[in-house]
Amino acid sequence: MKNEIKRTGKSVIDLQIIALEKLKYSINDSFEKTVKALSKCKSKVIVCGVGKSGIIASKISATLSSVGTPSFSISASDCSHGDLGRITKNDILILISNSGNTSELKNVIEYSKKNKVLLIGIMSNKKSNLYKSSNIKLLIPNVTESGHGIVPTSSTTIQLSMGDAIAIALMEKKNFSKLDFKRFHPSGSLSAKLKTAGDIMLTKNKIPFVNENQKMRKALKILNLKKLGFVVIINNKGLSSGIFTDGDLKRLLQKKRKIENLKIRSFMSKSPFSVEENTLVSDILIQMNKKKITSAFVYKKGNKRKIIGVLHIHHILENSR
Repeated sequence: MKNEIKRTGKSVIDLQIIALEKLKYSINDSFEKTVKALSKCKSKVIVCGVGKSGIIASKISATLSSVGTPSFSISASDCSHGDLGRITKNDILILISNSGNTSELKNVIEYSKKNKVLLIGIMSNKKSNLYKSSNIKLLIPNVTESGHGIVPTSSTTIQLSMGDAIAIALMEKKNFSKLDFKRFHPSGSLSAKLKTAGDIMLTKNKIPFVNENQKMRKALKILNLKKLGFVVIINNKGLSSGIFTDGDLKRLLQKKRKIENLKIRSFMSKSPFSVEENTLVSDILIQMNKKKITSAFVYKKGNKRKIIGVLHIHHILENSR
């Protein structure tokens, strides 16, 4: 009995793998037309289905919205009771139905024709009403379902995968970046992974600025006061010219006893690690580990020497959780 249960589970997955292989080879010019049409949509993308396909429609719609394409899902059944009013002529309508002949779709199809709403159909039946009525026809393969061949499993898997493929291709087409994604996901673990230097940097009076002509006496006071383990060396124009760290101080004291009256510019490192404010914190951390350093300067795009913030590795680790 135990082995039989395992075999059943594996056979369900095997059928879905076969279905996905078939789906991969069904990607054609219609897929490209779909993505191009959605990229030009001036209003909303409405995704609609019946039963299990309706659940898939909700997921596809949510994915589209999360990657910058305004979208919502509606039930084909509810469309006969007022929800058709949510569809406007500037929208694009995606209808999903494995058979393409579901009775609930009839009113939605007729409404889209009458109001000249662009209709994209996802179906597996070339002879269906949905196939014949769609402006863009996304024909998905006929696949074998699990559970005596009658339970919607393989078919819903490929519907979902087609939706994901459309959403990601559309994301690429619209040059939707990680930073754009972050704007739509301000909370949760995804947002933490997409934090930028500008999100967590220390700014203004928290930055340990020291003029390059200052003597070590004053520089060391600022180093101790700010407690970051480094100071930002700037010239008379306020532009970065170097960095001086706790490590630099230790090395200097090994060579010289009296350093209070020495100018700090003679002992600074002239190539500090600097990042643009939109650099992902995760990428900064990788670079810090490679370089075996603990600090970074942050600048605005276009002027690498105009420092607007600083980062310490401890601060980065605290804000990456």
